[in-house]
Amino acid sequence: MRALAAQLRLELTLLARNGESLLLTLGIPVLLLAFFANVDVLPIEGEPIDFLAPGVIALAVLSTSMVNLAIATGFDREYGVLKRLGSTPLGRPRLLAAKVLSILVVEAVQVVVLWALALALGWEPSVRAGVVVAIVLGTVACAGLGLLMAGTLMALVVLAAANGLYLVLLLLSGMVVPLEELPGPLQAVSELLPSTALAEAVRGSLTEGLEVPGRAWVVLAAWAVATPLAATRWFRWE
Repeated sequence: MRALAAQLRLELTLLARNGESLLLTLGIPVLLLAFFANVDVLPIEGEPIDFLAPGVIALAVLSTSMVNLAIATGFDREYGVLKRLGSTPLGRPRLLAAKVLSILVVEAVQVVVLWALALALGWEPSVRAGVVVAIVLGTVACAGLGLLMAGTLMALVVLAAANGLYLVLLLLSGMVVPLEELPGPLQAVSELLPSTALAEAVRGSLTEGLEVPGRAWVVLAAWAVATPLAATRWFRWE
């Protein structure tokens, strides 16, 4: 347990010292929430904050569990850090456990910060237990995708691919822009994305009178199984 705790502290310390990671995990979600909640530019019926707050929470999960994990693990792998740490008494299982725990800690901080900001902006959530299930499944699905990229691509390719995919998913997943505003074929594709299912599940679990589509649970669960299996199959430690 001491080795795991020490590695967890190291993971969190490295994250706190990385300005790019802090911008991605806290800066961008906070700016998006504050800006679009106060500027009436989105085609949203009702109060913008009611639509935006759950979507930005889902975006925060995506940024941490996929983008941050992919980039950090990709560079650790290319520099030989994973190989060296995996051969120490820490071992590979505890190394991966430390990375997973660091994701959960960061996500908890993100949710607290975004929740407090949303409440200050007038959000009145209707909380249901499904939001926890949605965040857990979304974290597993996105982390599996991040590890798949980190374990199969060169570090610089991971950096570009993770950030590019993050931007695409931000625009297509209904996190900030409603799915109804997308062209028909693009909307059909977006409904199969894990990020879209995550956003719908979080929004439906936090909005009074709104139900989570059954399709969203199926899609999210399917990705939560498929991406970790794919990462396990193709991940290379060096």
